Amino acid sequence: MKEIAVQKNVDLLLVDSGDLHDGTGLSDGYPPGGVDAHESNKFLERLPYDIMAIGNHELYVYADTYDMYTSFVPQLNGRYLSSNVNITVFSSDGEAVSVPVGNRFVKFTTAKGRRVTSLGVLYDFTGNDVNTTVQFVADMVKESWFTEAIAEEPDVFVLVGHMPVSYDNWPVVFNAIRVVHPLTPILIFGGHTHIRDCQQYDGRSMALESGRYMETIGWMSANLDAAKGNSNNITFSRRYLDQNRYHTETSNATFDTSYGRSITLGLQELAEDFDLSYLYGTAPQDYTMSRDPYPSNGSLLTLFIDDAIPTALIINNTRADIPNIMITNSGSLRFDVFMGPFTKNDQLTASPFTDSFLYIPNVTFSIANQVVPTLNGEGAAQRKKRSKMEMARWGRGYVAGRYQAWLEEMDRRAGLGRRAEMSGNLTLGYVTTDSCSGAGDDTLHVALPYYSTPDFIGSTAPNVTDDTPIDLVFVDFIESELLQILNELQSAKNYTTADVSLYSPVLADEVLGIYAQARWN
Repeated sequence: MKEIAVQKNVDLLLVDSGDLHDGTGLSDGYPPGGVDAHESNKFLERLPYDIMAIGNHELYVYADTYDMYTSFVPQLNGRYLSSNVNITVFSSDGEAVSVPVGNRFVKFTTAKGRRVTSLGVLYDFTGNDVNTTVQFVADMVKESWFTEAIAEEPDVFVLVGHMPVSYDNWPVVFNAIRVVHPLTPILIFGGHTHIRDCQQYDGRSMALESGRYMETIGWMSANLDAAKGNSNNITFSRRYLDQNRYHTETSNATFDTSYGRSITLGLQELAEDFDLSYLYGTAPQDYTMSRDPYPSNGSLLTLFIDDAIPTALIINNTRADIPNIMITNSGSLRFDVFMGPFTKNDQLTASPFTDSFLYIPNVTFSIANQVVPTLNGEGAAQRKKRSKMEMARWGRGYVAGRYQAWLEEMDRRAGLGRRAEMSGNLTLGYVTTDSCSGAGDDTLHVALPYYSTPDFIGSTAPNVTDDTPIDLVFVDFIESELLQILNELQSAKNYTTADVSLYSPVLADEVLGIYAQARWN
């Protein structure tokens, strides 16, 4: 594509809007003592990125952030941006100092001589690990460095960041620039909510968000030459590309280069080093996140909470005979499980997070049985509190609600009749409607069927009386929320972290593999 751009006498920039950790065996399958994505990032270093920005998944574990700071960022030659994200490290004098993970901004000139000013902004994330800092966007734009960075007018601002283009703070950054440069073209590449989305904040800007997990390659074009010396609206286009080779003017026989093949070979060798093809068992059917109802036999959430977690956690557990309710957040699952071989890579793709399972003993069953409905905001009293709780979850990185709402609307627009009418030879996929003009999806699909899922799921309740003391088991990601709710549901005891203990050494990302070994062989 870079070569085609040269032939067409245009500039082509390759950008990434964050999240290089969590969700694939190549990043998460490292052996004990390793660091998440340390090895897989070496292959990203070899790609011709012009700008990369930090995401929230770079910040959950300090070791990951530090590895980015020391190993990955230096390879990007100033093009890895973290405008509002710092890490605390020791200076050469041995003192703790807070410094940007990457660059706050970068200015460069393209092959065609266009002057570019870029920022890399993370949304108002609050779930970062100790010794990392995320400055809220509204405060960032008041900083002197920001004022100095945007003072000189470039030919175009290219803003990249892990922040949604709708219902978030890109307009805060956009408006701060517009005060100084009312007509300068502004191109924004956002992220985080996992959806395909597009906005135009005015006629000389476009903001694009390009899905999740590298399922989608976002394409934006802008006729900047026609925008010079006038205040006319800029001609933009955008496309959401499925992963394919259609636009490269090559065939399957000519697409691969020796450089590309060397990367593929390296990834294959890494997969072998991490033993990602290790077979846990054979899945008897597909289990989906939202294409099957919850609860149902085809629901991955049902399989996970009713079968997999109880099976994995009772192994060699001295508390196995004590009645319990087990709770996790549905967002801990990230991808469907498909019928056939279930490998280490599949396990880490479906459930990548290393959450621990904790428990509180001797919780009265009648109280414990109300925790999941309360977490999900069921009932009038809970619904009033739900908005505040959802904002707190959003700050910690929980995006399932936004993504699911997008899928639900897509399914609603399709309808049963429309889906049948369109089926033909089309495959299931995304059918996007956004706020920008013209067609967005590059490949036509039939909309994915969608069934709503709760934010939190609980195991089948034990058959005991209301006054029976049971173990309340939960993932550490929801500890603070659960303690708060437990104290709201009863007043006999004030539960604190002192009442919480480790239930099992098994981590969340190990559950499906253990279950598959036990049940799918």
